[in-house]
Amino acid sequence: MKLVFLGTGTSQGVPVVGCACPVCRSPDPRDKRLRTSAAIVVQGRVWVLDTGPDFRTQLIAARLPTLDAVLFTHAHKDHTAGLDDVRPFNYLQGKRISLYAEGQALAQIRREYAYAFEGPPYPGLPQFSLWEIEPYAPFSLQGVEVKPFLVWHYKLPVLGFRIGGLVYITDASAIPEESWPYLYDAEVLVLNALRKEPHISHFHLEAAVEVVKKARPRQAYFTHISHLLGLHAEVEKELPASVRLAYDGLVVRLSDPS
Repeated sequence: MKLVFLGTGTSQGVPVVGCACPVCRSPDPRDKRLRTSAAIVVQGRVWVLDTGPDFRTQLIAARLPTLDAVLFTHAHKDHTAGLDDVRPFNYLQGKRISLYAEGQALAQIRREYAYAFEGPPYPGLPQFSLWEIEPYAPFSLQGVEVKPFLVWHYKLPVLGFRIGGLVYITDASAIPEESWPYLYDAEVLVLNALRKEPHISHFHLEAAVEVVKKARPRQAYFTHISHLLGLHAEVEKELPASVRLAYDGLVVRLSDPS
């Protein structure tokens, strides 16, 4: 199984429009962060986690040959705004793209992309198949077990996913007790770490490190990073050996799900 970080930035991306801070002016390519998204390649299939505003650019950079499904963590715009860009895969593969999300997120996708669901068919419309999923209700995705679980983005419920040895969490500020078992014994834990100062709806760096210490994965990668976290090269020096900052284009290989 392969995890590809398509984007590792927060809702504004990095550099931030109009900002001249050292991070936004950094020449280090690891400090250039598109909005958060990731791809999982497993058994020849490609699944995407969220489709933010930069999705088209990310697909081109990653050269993903196919797209078999999209898993949504939640329906904030920085995680859904690029959904229309799945259309080339409709043409190339001759099929609908399956979307998996909890009910509230699916309802919002129906509203935001009403042209794809309402009215007479029109050539070139994106074609989706919608699948409602719930926290703590595992489901089979093309023969692989996916385990969704709940995290809190302030007061908004967000889905995390456990797929084999991979745990993927973004836009979280709290993990309820019933979700912790999904984090233990992970080969790779992906977790949001917005900035160094505390934030109402995201883990900041210290809080994210504490989650890693409790979950004890083999390796952890932080994502959904803002320019306020600091320069990639400098922040990396502060992290425990088992924790790294993710960056756009990073590829991580894991064991195939059993």
